[in-house]
Parts: sequence; structure tokens; C-alpha cells
Amino acid sequence: MALFSSPPQSLCILRLSAIGDVCHAIAVVQAIQAHWPTTKITWICGKIEAQLIGDLPGIDVVVFDKKAGFAGMKAVWRALKGQRFDALLHMQAALRASALSVGIKAKYRIGFSKNRTKEGQWLFTNRHLPDTDSVHVLDNFADFARYLGVPFTAPQWHIPLNDKEVAFARAQIGDQPTLIISPAASKDERNWITERYAQLADHAHEQGLQVMLCGSPAPREVALGQAIEQHCRYPLRNLIGQTSLKQLTALLGQARVVVAPDTGPAHLATTQGTPVIGLYAHSNPQRTGPYNSLDWVASAYEHHALQQHSKPAAALPWGTRVKGEDLMQDITLEQVTALLDKLLATTATHEWDRQ
Repeated sequence: MALFSSPPQSLCILRLSAIGDVCHAIAVVQAIQAHWPTTKITWICGKIEAQLIGDLPGIDVVVFDKKAGFAGMKAVWRALKGQRFDALLHMQAALRASALSVGIKAKYRIGFSKNRTKEGQWLFTNRHLPDTDSVHVLDNFADFARYLGVPFTAPQWHIPLNDKEVAFARAQIGDQPTLIISPAASKDERNWITERYAQLADHAHEQGLQVMLCGSPAPREVALGQAIEQHCRYPLRNLIGQTSLKQLTALLGQARVVVAPDTGPAHLATTQGTPVIGLYAHSNPQRTGPYNSLDWVASAYEHHALQQHSKPAAALPWGTRVKGEDLMQDITLEQVTALLDKLLATTATHEWDRQ
């Protein structure tokens, strides 16, 4: 039975990070807005994530600065002073988020199902989603909407991009079909092999694609981009560290295809309708892969899961990761070029000019 039989007056969304997970949450929050347009929604998120969701229509964004520690929590609590929500959607099962939730007043404090929660989230909530067989993170988030009484089928996204952001993307890409490679995951061990990124870029160039690199200004990402450039036989455009988050979103939306490991831009591209070839070895791509492109994933996860846990991936507890610094090398260049060629052939008749 749904928690609400009529639209609640107010909801608070607690999902601080990361970019990929925030992309998943956007689809769920916007489904709630579409079903209950009169419900006031407040979203508490991190500073970087606020660059993406700060101008989402109808959402009051409150920014939490995690670097400020307890002072950052108190700043959020001050911003919410006097507010009491009909429900708090506690969509981040991390202790920091749970500690922050203590100062948020809500009648219902909804956490993940007992077979999905962790880090003691149940201590900070008074309602739990029913146990679920949902595998993908987005589907687990969608369970929040269903629990409230909001139907959810296929995700849809509306992330506003202003004229300057769209113009930036069009100026970079022009009218050429483009492969964008976002090479850096959150940890270096989850990156693919540098030389293979370069070989893939060369292969794409030979298929008539313009190739671009994207990523954050973090020194490790900048260095990776430079190393890929050095290994390429053909020129490419290196935009790592040269875009805002919204410019990057616009750029990904103009691409023909994106290649990325387990990283935020894979999910940003998904919000824009761009197909993604995901590269996965440490986590189950069925759980964290690009939602609309799971058929295009090159994965070594299943092999290593069986090797390390003596069970097939489907038999392992939800969220099981595999460990090792060299797992990504088991994704071959041939696997990825074959996926790229097949995707290009499959989508050859599609209209890719988003101008």
C-alpha cells in the first residue's frame, strides 16, 4: 500500500553525491514532480553536484559542504530551520549522510530496504522500502517513488542547458560524428589501459569519427589525458579540465557515442540520450552501468567475481566488488572496437544531429 493517498505538501531528498548516482536520482525526483506537481521538493546535495541540479525546475537545492565537517552540517540545518517535511527520502546509505539527516525534521524518514541498506542507516529512519530484487542502482532509487505512491517505469531526464552551454558544445563538435572518451574513473585501478584508449581513438578516427577526451581538472585526470594523446597516431581534442559540469553535459549530448569506465560522465551521457560503451571490472555493470546502454558494456567483472568468490555474479550479494589493480587489462581492445563498430552499424540510420 502506498505511503500517500494524496500528494504530500513537501518532500526532502537526501542524496549528496556522486554525479552518477545523482543522475539516477534526478530521474526519480522528476517522476515524482510529474505525478505530484504541487509537492514542494527540497534536495540536499554536495557542492559539485549542485552545479548539475542547482537549476532543475521546481527544486529548492540546499548545498552541503562536506569539507566543512560538522560546521557544514549545521549550515544545512540552519537553512532548513522551521521546515518539517512530510517525508525525507534518505537515498544515501552512508554514515555521513545519516548524521546529516539527524537535523532534518520529517514525519516519515524513509530508508533503503533491509536487503539494500548499510552503515546503520536503519537507525536513522522510521520507514524502510520493502525488500527488493532490483539490481541497478536507479531501479533501487525508483523503489522510493513507488513506495510513496508514484508510478515509475522508464526513466526520463530534463536537465536544463542554457544557450551558452549548448553553443559551447556545438562549437567544439561542429557537424562531425564524435566519439567522446571519458577515461578516468574515481580510482586509477578502475581506468582502462592508457595505450588501449589511444588505440581505440585511432580506430575510431579510421572509422570517420572525431575523437575527444573529457574529464575533470584533477591532476591525475589531466595527466591521463596527456598520456593518451602521446600514444595516439592521429590527433584528437583533449578537453579534460576545460569544461564546467553543464558544458560537459551539453558536450556529451552532442556526441555520437561515449566510452567510459565506471565514472560520472557515463551517466551524464545517458541523461542526454547518448549511447555509452561502459568498461567494467570491479563492480557489477548490471548494478552500476550506464542504464540505457547495458547491452554495450565490455565487462571483466563476471570472470573475476567467479574467480575470487567461486560463485557466478548473479549468485553474489548485491554490491559485491572484486579486488585487484590489474583487472581492467582483461578488457581487450578487440572487445571494445567490436562493440563500437557494432553500435555504429546499428545506429547508422538514426538521426544524430541534435542541433
